[in-house]
Amino acid sequence: MSSQPAAAGPGREEMLRMAQTILEASRADQTEVIVFNARGGLTRFANNAIHQNVHEASVDCSVRAVIGKKIGVAWGNDPSPEALKDLAARAYELARHAEPNEEFVSLPSPAGAAGCEVSPVPATVNCGPEQRAESVREMIDIARGQSLSAAGQVATSDDAFLIANSLGIEAYWAVSNARMRVVMQGADSTGFAEAVSDDVQSLSAREVGSTAARKAVTSAGPKELEPGAYTVILEPLAVEDMVSTLTVYDMNALAHQEGRSFTSGHLGEKVCGDNITLWDDGCDPRTHRHPYDFEGVVRKPVTLIENGVLKAVTYDSFTAGREEGAVNTGHALPAPNTWGPVPMNVFLKPGDYSLEQMIAETERGVLVTRFHYTNMVHPARTVLTGMTRDGTFLIENGQIVGGLKNMRFTQSILEALSHVDMIGSEGVAFDYAWVPPLRIEGFNFSSATAF
Repeated sequence: MSSQPAAAGPGREEMLRMAQTILEASRADQTEVIVFNARGGLTRFANNAIHQNVHEASVDCSVRAVIGKKIGVAWGNDPSPEALKDLAARAYELARHAEPNEEFVSLPSPAGAAGCEVSPVPATVNCGPEQRAESVREMIDIARGQSLSAAGQVATSDDAFLIANSLGIEAYWAVSNARMRVVMQGADSTGFAEAVSDDVQSLSAREVGSTAARKAVTSAGPKELEPGAYTVILEPLAVEDMVSTLTVYDMNALAHQEGRSFTSGHLGEKVCGDNITLWDDGCDPRTHRHPYDFEGVVRKPVTLIENGVLKAVTYDSFTAGREEGAVNTGHALPAPNTWGPVPMNVFLKPGDYSLEQMIAETERGVLVTRFHYTNMVHPARTVLTGMTRDGTFLIENGQIVGGLKNMRFTQSILEALSHVDMIGSEGVAFDYAWVPPLRIEGFNFSSATAF
């Protein structure tokens, strides 16, 4: 097994050449090209043993062709000039046979400003299978020491993006990503932990493994808790799930304009507690930075909720073009995009409490490690349902007294954010969010489980 990662693939100049080949070949009125250069290594393990190590490298192209108000999108993964020209022709033909979108105005034009500078971390780029295996070994050693079974993954990747269009847009950026996640399983309990960063050297397999093991051991012999409304402390994993679901489903301009979101008709109104401030910033280094969106537009920082007041939603060129006075905030996803322009780097303003203080000041409540299988039941009412998983605990008189069997919750996210009485002082980074823990009064658990 080689310790050296595979070749890096095309660089910026080669990716630009690919885009220019497509633009020159296109017969459309307007053309947009996205070139993705992705590399990733993944080491999986289960039952305290590595069972898979893979490395993948790919170069993909997306072409959006516009003929009047007709739009066609074609994808391909052959970087040869002949294949790229064929891709341009296929996108053109798809556009020619498409129904016109009368609300489409134009692809974006260059705005003059440049996005923030980002670059992959060399340690992550050069991380090979032996390094990932060593991190796995540390976690497995911890599991064996506690008579637990460990399963999970260690993954590293580095990706580059180039977006160009026939109106003069040209944007390029490259990023790296490292992740460790593990589930520790005992006879009747599990514990989970995860860490992500652009720098693999900043992740500690020992810390991740120890956290998951502690949760599995502490939650052994779980008790049942009757469904009902409880004081809950959500660790950052659970908060991230809740906040990301809210922003993806509700805080994008397409949902806003179509009346599918709580934001419709309520900008400037109070929607949750005074202590809640949410914003999106693609250049904040605490999450995986993306200085441009997938139309090549600079991503602008957007304050979504400030002190409980709904301030804004995010836009791309299409949604900005169909709403008078709207400004493109640079939040487009790759076409074709049915979701709308979603926030991708969300931050929740921290508070003044440590997680230990939250627990110590809770007379009776539930500590939740993370949620599982969450689904938005009613976006306009922000009703979310899902289950707790891999470490749910009962708190009594300021102490964790044991594990609880998992419970299903059905809860309005905005209602929960209206009853937050403690916010953690330290946040945790995830792929698309940076959030602290929260203590919430009256969180609704709708049913119990047998495990």
